[in-house]
Amino acid sequence: MKFKAWFQCVMGCEGKYSLGEIIYKCPKCGSLLEVQHDMSLLKRRKPETWIRLFEDRFRHTTWPYGSGVWGKKELVNPEIADENVVSLFEGGTNLFWADRLGRELGMKELWIKQCGNDHTGSFKDLGMTVLVSQVKQMIADGKKIPAVACASTGDTSAALAAFCAAAGIKAIVLLPRNKVSNAQLIQPIANNALTLALETDFDGCMRIVQELTEKENIYLANSMNSLRIEGQKTVSIELTQQFDWEVPEVIIIPGGNLGNVSALGKGFLEMKELGIIDELPQIICAQTERANPLYLSYKKGFKQIEPVKAKKTLASAIQIGNPVSAHKAIRTLKQFNGVVEQATESELANACARADRTGLFCCPHTGVALAVLFKLIEQKRLDPKARTVVISTAHGLKFTDFKLNYHEDKIQGVKPMYQNLPIPVAADFKKVRDIIYRQIEKDFGKTSGGKIRGKQQ
Repeated sequence: MKFKAWFQCVMGCEGKYSLGEIIYKCPKCGSLLEVQHDMSLLKRRKPETWIRLFEDRFRHTTWPYGSGVWGKKELVNPEIADENVVSLFEGGTNLFWADRLGRELGMKELWIKQCGNDHTGSFKDLGMTVLVSQVKQMIADGKKIPAVACASTGDTSAALAAFCAAAGIKAIVLLPRNKVSNAQLIQPIANNALTLALETDFDGCMRIVQELTEKENIYLANSMNSLRIEGQKTVSIELTQQFDWEVPEVIIIPGGNLGNVSALGKGFLEMKELGIIDELPQIICAQTERANPLYLSYKKGFKQIEPVKAKKTLASAIQIGNPVSAHKAIRTLKQFNGVVEQATESELANACARADRTGLFCCPHTGVALAVLFKLIEQKRLDPKARTVVISTAHGLKFTDFKLNYHEDKIQGVKPMYQNLPIPVAADFKKVRDIIYRQIEKDFGKTSGGKIRGKQQ
């Protein structure tokens, strides 16, 4: 069975456009496009057939289906030839049962979907594999594409650079100078991307990359290119699969450019249309207080959304004041009983540290989502009995400076509630032992069973 997909306008304008066409916006109204699949063909397979197919492929080595994205190829991009798929075995990331943290919050089930455990350390790999594969297919079909470009605050550039390096395609990255961590900056450099540090913020980089890709024959890799969404939506399918095809009741996801919100919804809606699931989760979008246009719109009933001037935030990847996927995200939230909440710098930093103490290692963007979770639980706006999933978007190792500055109390305006620093001590057994047991008693109390053995000297 030959499945089909195409671009079409999100506002419903007439017209279908090939996925192999270089087009990002509707030529009639200027709105974003989205990928539409021929659902009538997909529905010829029974739900149980889809489930069995996805289970048989998951994390296996038959190319390219072992990938968490390409294992759902028919629902992602069915028109790519297998030999043109550019995959780094993305997806299939851990669904972490945050049992201890959940119990601290009085929750029955709290899970963290650790998308940061992917190849380049963020969920952006899921979308970039689809986009770069499409470019490779287009080049194979004779299109002249000299390079692929993106504006980025770090994670998108890392994903683009890695997948382009694997494909042998030139990557161009526009970053806001001195606004990304060194761990994020080194990734595109190491993968030989042409990396330009612009004296502006992300929104300024985005304006320039859009002009560059409109006027030159360079392909756009940002999330306004809806091919990215097709890969990112597989998080919804994978989550459901990891829960034995049961849908979690609540999902909390950090939002910046907001493509991830619409992607999450798209995956669930398509599964429901295919009969794979019967219910939809509630989607909660978490924004930083310093870049919160969606939150402000939510407070006004989504009547309109206006750009804001994003301020410097610890959650640098979502420091976006004019999100290109805002209208798609609002449409999604209306369909999923959506809520938008915000977190301060102090809230997100302390949320990271608190979660880290229970075995996690969170990036600041995940900290935004966790801070919103804590707030909603405290305000009794979230049912503690609901199976809740927090989407962790990047690996904490990309943000070691942020974490070290937190524990060293170097973040202005943030009081570290969970500070933990190395204790200097002489190389003396008794002094070491005494400090160890004092700390055990401090952390766990006298009932911990941690008594000093032997006689005191």
